[in-house]
Amino acid sequence: MASERILLTGASGFVGPHVVAALLRAGYRLRLAQRRPGPAAEGVETIVTGDLSAPADWTAALAGVDHVVHMAGLAHAGPGLNEALYRRINTEATLELARAAAAAGVRRLVYLSSIKALSGAFDGPPLAEDAEPAPTDVYGRSKLAAEQGLDGLDLDWVALRPVLIYAPGVKANMAALLKLAQSPLPLPLGGLKAPRSLLAVENLAEAILFALTPACPAGQAYTVSDAEPVSVAEMLTAMRAGLGRAPGLLPVPELLLRMLARLAGREETFLKLAGSLVARPERLLSAGWRPPAETKAALARLAGSARAG
Repeated sequence: MASERILLTGASGFVGPHVVAALLRAGYRLRLAQRRPGPAAEGVETIVTGDLSAPADWTAALAGVDHVVHMAGLAHAGPGLNEALYRRINTEATLELARAAAAAGVRRLVYLSSIKALSGAFDGPPLAEDAEPAPTDVYGRSKLAAEQGLDGLDLDWVALRPVLIYAPGVKANMAALLKLAQSPLPLPLGGLKAPRSLLAVENLAEAILFALTPACPAGQAYTVSDAEPVSVAEMLTAMRAGLGRAPGLLPVPELLLRMLARLAGREETFLKLAGSLVARPERLLSAGWRPPAETKAALARLAGSARAG
């Protein structure tokens, strides 16, 4: 493995530094594709390939590369970004890189897709990996189109579909939950028992490492999540434990909280936070992957690191 070189895109993103560190610990040599010149970790190559909104020449970037880990893309964003831009960056650029990788003799491409390629649901029954994909937004459709395009190429590929990732610097709903955990006040959220799948960034990095090995069958998409789902009440309890505090949760019924959220015009926001969405990593587990981080312990560390910061 020490002689194997990986071309990594998207290293400057939210999960990038964690993945870089994991790949280096595993003994891979790294070449980072960057939009513009910038710093990198010691012993890591960099190469400027430009912005994915325009076609790139990947020839130099792929020279001597054994594997590609493609994490760069246009993430979920607010209104104002049209489907054509998502398709250009998340679909067409991915397939351009994959075709170039196949021509360069790259052995495997690992593509960081999204659970949104399977479903855009945020409250409902568990998501089965073999279900017919039903993305509900432009982001999910662009990720699914890239997966479908990869399936038509003469190249070993693996698509990873992570659920909600948490790590220091997390944004949106998880950041809001962390802020609630940091509050000194009791919280009326002890009745929120619906299970939800999450993904510790350590487990994502380990899934990428596993996807690079022959033990992970190529040519399919895998859900990536922590081994067991947790409820909002369990998340807050774990976070407050990481802060050295008791849970402080009041058992207000979920139905009442949902009704209040509806009256306030915030029911969708409430469901995104408290609804049930379970997506288990059955295919990865069956292949032999074992996530190293346990969810409650990882959430406690997250809260502790936020306090330290």
